[in-house]
Amino acid sequence: MELLTIAGRDVGPGHPPYVIAELGANHNGDMELCRRLIDAAHAAGADAVKFQSWTRRSLISSAEYDRNTRYAAERKSPPLVEAVERYQMTADRLREVADYCRSKGVVWFASCFSADEVELLESLDAPAYKIASMDVNHLPLLRHVAATGKPVLLSTGMATLGEVEHALATLRESGAGPVALLHCLSVYPSPPGLVNLRMMSTWAQAFGVPVGYSDHTLGTAVPLAAVALGACAIEKHFTLDRALEGWDHAISADPAELRALVDGCRDVAAALGSPVRAVSPEELDKRRTFRRGMVAARALKVGERLAAADVDFKRPGVGIRPDELEYVIGRAVTRDVEPDEELAWSDLL
Repeated sequence: MELLTIAGRDVGPGHPPYVIAELGANHNGDMELCRRLIDAAHAAGADAVKFQSWTRRSLISSAEYDRNTRYAAERKSPPLVEAVERYQMTADRLREVADYCRSKGVVWFASCFSADEVELLESLDAPAYKIASMDVNHLPLLRHVAATGKPVLLSTGMATLGEVEHALATLRESGAGPVALLHCLSVYPSPPGLVNLRMMSTWAQAFGVPVGYSDHTLGTAVPLAAVALGACAIEKHFTLDRALEGWDHAISADPAELRALVDGCRDVAAALGSPVRAVSPEELDKRRTFRRGMVAARALKVGERLAAADVDFKRPGVGIRPDELEYVIGRAVTRDVEPDEELAWSDLL
């Protein structure tokens, strides 16, 4: 299985989970807010921040704008055309945030939604590309991304196995770098009962690629479970305040939650360990304290032969072990022994 390398960091099995803070449209078109998001995500320990490069012209048709659609009515968002105008990541904005990330040493990349955006991202030396779930079947876009030769993260929301198979074949035939799939449920927020994390193993077995998880649930339980099931990357929407107006703030992690997610991912990955059973040196050291050793159950006189009732087992685990009792029965003690006194092999004939 081929690993991805993003800005010098290997992503895939055998490496710590790669945590991506998805900024999406949560900058709300405010570049000062965007810089604060970048700083906060980096401070929380995210491996990378990710933008969405769509603009008013690259994503949505005029007819959809004319329908006066609202994508997040429950958040009192403006009509679609106004929201997209405000939240779009224009070329100037993308250049600004790319420069800011470089100045701060923050790894960044973006989801791309058009060939022009791919060219712009190439000019900004993006280290990798994300293909959103909506574009699994956008084969012309996949070919354009693949031609860069960069690593690709492909989200699988709403897609069938066949569609993902076709997308992977298109990327590979067109020269893409290593590809990872991100298991995803395109429901916002995602009910845990629909997430189906066990599908990650199916993606991995079917296609032989690293598999991560793009999360839209509330909280950290589901992405941490994904890591426990082998997710090599976790993508989580990020905000400074879930109460802010906008499409995704309400389903996003705030700085404290992202910090908990980053730390939890590292801990879960470390805890997975190895399928080979080996008692650690740390546990071996604890045996002396936690296990039991043989003690006299009563006063014993030199020469008495021991029966099972004459001994007991108590901490610490020194001397004769409980599983050695059968080798003690019938043997004589070589000295007088007080009740509850520890017994050693040297005390027996």
